[in-house]
Amino acid sequence: MQMLQAPDAVVMIRPHHFCSNPETRDDNAFQTLSNRSADATSEAALAEFDTAVARLRKAGVIVHVFDDTGTDTPDSVFPNNWFSTHTGGHVAIYPMFAPNRRMERRSDVIEMLKRDYRVQDVIDYSGLEQDGLALEGTGAMVLDHIGRIAYTVQSNRADPVLLERFCTHFNYEPIAFRARDAQGRDVYHTNVLMGIGTDYALVCLDMIIDPDRRRTVAERLEQSGRQVIDLSHAQIGEFAGNAMELTGTTRVLALSSRALRSLTPQQVEIIDKSAQPLPLDIPTIETAGGSVRCMLAGIHLTRRTERTPS
Repeated sequence: MQMLQAPDAVVMIRPHHFCSNPETRDDNAFQTLSNRSADATSEAALAEFDTAVARLRKAGVIVHVFDDTGTDTPDSVFPNNWFSTHTGGHVAIYPMFAPNRRMERRSDVIEMLKRDYRVQDVIDYSGLEQDGLALEGTGAMVLDHIGRIAYTVQSNRADPVLLERFCTHFNYEPIAFRARDAQGRDVYHTNVLMGIGTDYALVCLDMIIDPDRRRTVAERLEQSGRQVIDLSHAQIGEFAGNAMELTGTTRVLALSSRALRSLTPQQVEIIDKSAQPLPLDIPTIETAGGSVRCMLAGIHLTRRTERTPS
């Protein structure tokens, strides 16, 4: 039960041509422009990535690394948007909103999952891009794998019809809501304001516009036995909601260094009871509008062989 929410293995994509994606800036308010050259930005992101992988592996997490060799996929470092995995051997492949993000999907990742893990079926929704539909994986949805709930911010990255279809296929209950930041801008992905661990949940309830939906989200999280850590708008701006619980030698909460610095001692104390915070220093990568959670595609599948480092 404990590993259901906190997988012990992840897929990460090593970026060789990282930059802040021009095709996603219109609706991703978390993106910023680097004042360094393209080469310097790419080099810094690569170094941050490699250090993050090393820290995760040192903590006992299995990390499957794939190199991105293309030059037209600036957001490839965020693979959680184009596929997800689920207990029982199920894999989903998602349609993406920005055209250049659609090129991030790659068959070698899926083939590795089939080879090293028990995969029963792969449901590919990506063809629905031709109908103008998008559902950007565990960026658009924050999944309670234990309670089987898909918390989803309504946006152009999460089509409601496709959300219902996913929930029917994968046995989740959809809870959708609108959310805005302190400046009144619509939130583009759910995982910037919410992260669910085994015993606690990080969420900025103030960003949920409708009071009834806000109350519903809080109640459902509490009913699942989790302690709700209510984040502020300022903490969301530091990516405090963009965190992921993993199982290594102990249970850890992977989040960025700036995210951890923004948390209060009382909030960290709640996390400490269940998981050890594992801060990763990724300031360059965060200019793309995503943080640690976005970099991690969790593997919720049964391994075919014993644990081995990738």
